[in-house]
Amino acid sequence: MSSPRNAPWPGGPPGDAPSADESPAVRHVPAVQGPEASRGTPAGRPHAPHDVPSDESRHVRAALTTARPATRVPPPESPPDDGPVLERLADAVTASDAPHVVFALSRYGQRSVVSGGTAPSPALAREDLRYEIGSATKTFTGLLLARLIDSGRLTGGEPAAALLAEGRPAGVNPVTLAHLITHTSGLPALPAGFFLRGLPAWTTNPYARFPRSRVVDAFLRHRPRHRPGTRWRYSNFGVAVLGHALAAATGTPWEDLLTDQILRPLGLDGTTLCADDSGLDAPGHGRDGVSPVPAFDAGGFRAAGAVRATPHDLLTFLEAHLDPACVAPHLAPALRAVRRPVLRRGIGHRHVHTIAWFCHPTDGGPMYFHSGATLGHQAFLGFRADTGTALAAVCTRRFRGHDPFLAAAYAVLAEE
Repeated sequence: MSSPRNAPWPGGPPGDAPSADESPAVRHVPAVQGPEASRGTPAGRPHAPHDVPSDESRHVRAALTTARPATRVPPPESPPDDGPVLERLADAVTASDAPHVVFALSRYGQRSVVSGGTAPSPALAREDLRYEIGSATKTFTGLLLARLIDSGRLTGGEPAAALLAEGRPAGVNPVTLAHLITHTSGLPALPAGFFLRGLPAWTTNPYARFPRSRVVDAFLRHRPRHRPGTRWRYSNFGVAVLGHALAAATGTPWEDLLTDQILRPLGLDGTTLCADDSGLDAPGHGRDGVSPVPAFDAGGFRAAGAVRATPHDLLTFLEAHLDPACVAPHLAPALRAVRRPVLRRGIGHRHVHTIAWFCHPTDGGPMYFHSGATLGHQAFLGFRADTGTALAAVCTRRFRGHDPFLAAAYAVLAEE
């Protein structure tokens, strides 16, 4: 069994303060590299300067427009014994220590799902409920951008400010759509004024108090300290701006774009962008695992954290990344594109990113993943082509220091 060479890295989901990690410089991976380019690359800590190309956007655009079909790993001749898999999933559910927990794993299309939790079983099976996935929403937005680029509607190099403010000049070093999705825009984790504005609702729904107009206005007023494309800093703010820029560029709300371009073609009928009164939404809980938390309202940050989905829908989404040839033909190029490395950062540029996923090496090949959290939920999504494995793990307990959920989920995927 292969294992990764470093520990999980949550990546600052909405609902909990993101990491303030800011790599002084990044290197952009040439488009000629394939999806296995990160194989054997050890992971390390950030903060190592390096020369950076002057036009960051073109590296992202090149990677998105020259994606080659990923190498398909044939499934084993006989179905794997799911006994050990179910045992590992059950152990992960118990270790997560949350009111409602689901670990759903797919290996070469064969699904294994284990659920449980510290709360009484709900009326509807836990695996059939919808869970808030927080920052893992960014994988949907990244795929949407890749789809719009592949279709020719966008290039990725469009200046976001010019899209959001008609008649505004692009400037010398504008923040582009590519900068926003790769967290190299120079924007902070959250916009100026967010904490003051959200403080009255800090324990309920602070994001709901920062609607689209405030997000866009904060972006247009922002003056970055560094040239876009030269530093990496995880930013909910940046991906939120990207959602509004995509809407402005296409004349279609982000929600409709995502539904029409991604959700509907993949058949994700159990995925939505807001809670309703259907009884299908899993209830969230605070850090104590008991206190109820209201449904998350992403406000103007929908592209960064609004998706809620069933574990089975999340597996379908991940399985599409493993085998793009089996989904709608028009989506296959974008699904292949988001597996391609476009960015390295840290000491020796050991941290690898695609436009949608964090990427860690294992002995068999790259492992792609993204986590997320809201005030009452956590989620982990990941997949590995070398083992044909996808994992969707969700729980309803707010992230705590040294929380066991993410470590358990990462370990399950890493050990496959």
